[in-house]
This record gives sequence, C-alpha cells and structure tokens, in this order.
Amino acid sequence: MSKIPVYFMPGMAASSTIFERIDLPVDTFEVILLEWELPKSKETLTGYAKRMAEQIKYKNVVLVGVSFGGVLVQEMAPFLTLRKLIIISSVKCTAELPRRMKIAKTTKAYKLIPTGWLQDVEKLVKYAFGDGLKKRFKLYEKYLHMRNKIYLDWAIEQMICWERAVIDSNVIHIHGDADEVFPFKNIKGCITIKGGTHMMILNRFRWFNSNLPKLILGEEL
Repeated sequence: MSKIPVYFMPGMAASSTIFERIDLPVDTFEVILLEWELPKSKETLTGYAKRMAEQIKYKNVVLVGVSFGGVLVQEMAPFLTLRKLIIISSVKCTAELPRRMKIAKTTKAYKLIPTGWLQDVEKLVKYAFGDGLKKRFKLYEKYLHMRNKIYLDWAIEQMICWERAVIDSNVIHIHGDADEVFPFKNIKGCITIKGGTHMMILNRFRWFNSNLPKLILGEEL
C-alpha cells in the first residue's frame, strides 16, 4: 500500500464522528475509522482487543486511540505490526489512573453506576435545565454511539480494572493539561496541549491536523 494507513479508535461509547474534523493529507495517509462492537459474554479486554485487531487489514499501520480507545489500541498492539502507536487524552499504565478510579476498583463501586440512563439521552436533553447542561447533553446525543448497557457495564469495568504496570515505550501520548477525566498531574512523558481538556479531539482539531502527520512521519513538532 502506497499510503500510510491510520486507524482511529474513539473513546468509550463514542462513535467515530468525534474525528469528523481530523483532516490528514490524502496523498500520504489513508484514514480508517474503527467503531466499538458489543463484547461477547465474559470477554476479557485482551480477547476483545484481539478481535478488534482482526479488522486491521494492513501491516505497518498507525493506531490512534482516544481515552478508553487509547487503552484498547495499546492492548491491540501486540497482535499487529505497527508504524506508530498514538494515544490521546488517555493513560499508559494503571499508575496514571486518577485516585477515584483506583478507589472504585478497590470498592467495586463502578458496579453501581446507572449506565442505563445513556439509552435515554434524548429524553435527558429535553428535560435538562440550563444552557450549559443542554449543550453537554447535545454533545452526548451526537457523539455517543454505543449506548448498550451490556457494553457500558463492560467498558467501565475494563477501564477501571485495567492492569498494566509497565509503560510501552513505543506509545506517543498526547494529553491536555486541563484534562478533567485523567488529571495531568498523574501523566508522565507526554506531549502537552496547553488548556487541552478531555474533549480536545473535538475543539483542538487544528493542532492535530497540523501535528499528527509530523508525529507519524517522525518529524519534529
């Protein structure tokens, strides 16, 4: 293949529409968007990653994952031949997880999260009070694709209970210093986006359009 295949994996429950403003030079790159699938009964994250890796039809590809999608692409990596492995707004090991997630793992509090509400996000939009809340629910309505309770329960457990002590040195990590989900203070060895939030793939797309090609080709930023 003459072009460099770049596979994008969205964050938890999100669809590939989160990458709608990502625009890489078409003469150099072929962008391929991945979507979440329902996990099989009692499927491990490793098993799921292996199944997702089977969708990758090329060798020497680039994997880009956002948030929980960043965790997934790290788990997919051993099954593939990669050119680059890039994670955005994510974590490289369990030590980078926030304290609240570590507590949730110990107490199993994550099992109490009412994931069923996401199936009725349209109703929540109608009854939300305040413009800020309505705007956020509208974002959920647009970008959250996988609202199935089985998937959500599985994904939350896999994220909180992820076990990785040693960081993969091949990972290129891009993180915002205003990330509210994975606080920047816990993140080591990343490319820092000043003022970047957990949603920066949506509102900092110009930075990614300018710099992802450089990172993939091994050029200086």
